[in-house]
Amino acid sequence: MEQATFGAGCFWCVEAVFQDLNGVEKVVSGYTGGRIANPTYKEVCSGLTGHAEVAQITYDPSKISFAELLEVFWKTHDPTTLNRQGADVGTQYRSAIFYHNDEQKRLAEEYKKKLNAAHAFPNPVVTEIVPLQKFYAAENYHQNYYNQNGQQPYCQFVVKPKVDKVRQVFADKLKPEAKVH
Repeated sequence: MEQATFGAGCFWCVEAVFQDLNGVEKVVSGYTGGRIANPTYKEVCSGLTGHAEVAQITYDPSKISFAELLEVFWKTHDPTTLNRQGADVGTQYRSAIFYHNDEQKRLAEEYKKKLNAAHAFPNPVVTEIVPLQKFYAAENYHQNYYNQNGQQPYCQFVVKPKVDKVRQVFADKLKPEAKVH
């Protein structure tokens, strides 16, 4: 098993986007990239700790590659907006790849360079690509949030469209049970 850690706005969205992919064993919402140990949700939301909301993905590289995870990452959020995704604004919502090794760094930087060279987005990609320092799991009520709170308005208007996009665009990469939804 290997791990990938992505920040792409609210971690509820990032978690929901990746958890139905075949080869993804576990997704944990959490925080990284900040200045204090063991931050709370309230502290991270203040924007003063420097942490990003992230999802840490444990995956089987024989079933899904880091490059495939990167493709899903780039296509399920706007990597051109600095410190925001939609109405979620602040450094905690920044687009970021927290790499675990040199190969992840290389692949992420190459992909970002290709996106910018191809003008894949109207504006330049601002996603930061930095080494993972310490990952802190978020509070339990943030874990598996969309599956447990899918009828909540934020989930319906923000998370569900991203999940629907993954199910449509990446149908071939879904776990068999996720294809039934």
